[in-house]
Amino acid sequence: MSEVKKLRPYINGEFIESKTEKYSDAYDPSTGEVIAKVPCCTPDEVEQAVASAKAAYPGWSSTPVVKRVQILYKMRQLIEEHLDELTYLVAQENGKNWSEAQGDVLKAKEGTEQAISAPSLMMGESLMDASKGYDTVLYRVPLGVCAGIIPFNFPSMIPMGWMTPICIACGNTIVLKAATFTPQSALRFAELYKEAGLPDGVINIVTCSRHEAEILLTHPDVKAITFVGSTDVGQHIYSTAAASGKRVQALCEAKNHALVLNDSPVERTAAGIINSSFGCAGERCMALPVVVVQEGIADRLVAEIVKQASKMKIGPAYDKTTKLGPVINEAHRRSVSSWIQKGIDEGATLVLDGRNVKVEGFEKGFYLGPTIFDHVKPGMTVGEREIFGPVLCIKRVKTFEEGLAVMNENPFANGSVIFTQNGHYAREFVRHTDGGMVGVNVGIPVPVGYFTFSGHKKSFFGDLHCLGKDGYRFYTDSKVVTTRWFDEEESKSTTVSTWDGTI
Repeated sequence: MSEVKKLRPYINGEFIESKTEKYSDAYDPSTGEVIAKVPCCTPDEVEQAVASAKAAYPGWSSTPVVKRVQILYKMRQLIEEHLDELTYLVAQENGKNWSEAQGDVLKAKEGTEQAISAPSLMMGESLMDASKGYDTVLYRVPLGVCAGIIPFNFPSMIPMGWMTPICIACGNTIVLKAATFTPQSALRFAELYKEAGLPDGVINIVTCSRHEAEILLTHPDVKAITFVGSTDVGQHIYSTAAASGKRVQALCEAKNHALVLNDSPVERTAAGIINSSFGCAGERCMALPVVVVQEGIADRLVAEIVKQASKMKIGPAYDKTTKLGPVINEAHRRSVSSWIQKGIDEGATLVLDGRNVKVEGFEKGFYLGPTIFDHVKPGMTVGEREIFGPVLCIKRVKTFEEGLAVMNENPFANGSVIFTQNGHYAREFVRHTDGGMVGVNVGIPVPVGYFTFSGHKKSFFGDLHCLGKDGYRFYTDSKVVTTRWFDEEESKSTTVSTWDGTI
């Protein structure tokens, strides 16, 4: 059994000993072993993290943006140099298979590369003679101290790809509340940022419960909150923090649907669905847990999905031949299993059951195999609610129009996908789907980081999405400056217009 580490929060450039008496266990999902004791930081320690970020802000925000991104260039290099180490951390604490864990880290690198573009993307706007003799310039300026609340499912990409790079490139400082189940990746990234030359206090990381994290939502020194997690929590964070005058982006649950039309190539479509539905053990908000399929192709498609899914190798994250790793912990495995039973009770047809999976040599790991329900009807909650596990639901429809309507009835709208070779239906789908990120024969339509991650409906609360140009707008304020220079004659004038340059 590996050594159990006692983790420490990262505040003002160093790991400090928490004064808490409450610790949680973090597990290696592949083995079921406890690998770390995670402190529930005290309210004073959360306050200390905010104070550290506040103290670092004046110096960091006045550092020219070109100098700030030089540190990100170095950070990018360090991610590449430590890729295997960082991949192992993700695999160990989250359970993603090796390829998925490496992708998690590479997405953090992608976010870092995107943030290196800050000198261009922070540029404002200007107009000479906006009014006669008056020049107007819009600058983008940092906000101050920001906070990020991180989920367990992407321990590198979300805190160190989506949140931190753009935030600090824009001149802000940040307090991250790491996920209790998976905090080690973020803590290791913080060390690498220090090695890259980031000043102390620009990044601070705490681990705590919702009670202590609540401090961030109303703290007068915190100017913006970014959150990824469940819809119930996201709505609470949005309403609470926005009521305190903070800028908020809350990325929440999903129940993404794909529409498969009769002209789709069965084998390739099935492969895309399996990758999308069971990748990362289904523990991602852009997973594809529902397929809406036209009746003409349904029997053949379901048979092919079952055939391919049945061949997936289930195993530990460290085995590079593993295709489906474990879920995050035993409680979540029980939760997903209870959803499977609920689907049976609701009358859906269970065509592949992933419960009771055993992996030789890793019997204590938190494994579930791919699970597939067919004939999922309207009103069955298994087809409407986010399960967050390797469970796929098949809904059958007769027409394109019926399928689109079924998809748009869902209260969530992160992503939506169509599989077809028909350009007309693909275009109509793109125009009329509620999904914020749309795939045409692409099962996971997550755009590269130069575009926004744009969920809709109950999948997102806020005005500015993360990443892309929205990310820069979220982490900056606009400051508009109007200038008038007097010539010799005007300098002697004693008359000024009521509108003074705006007309």
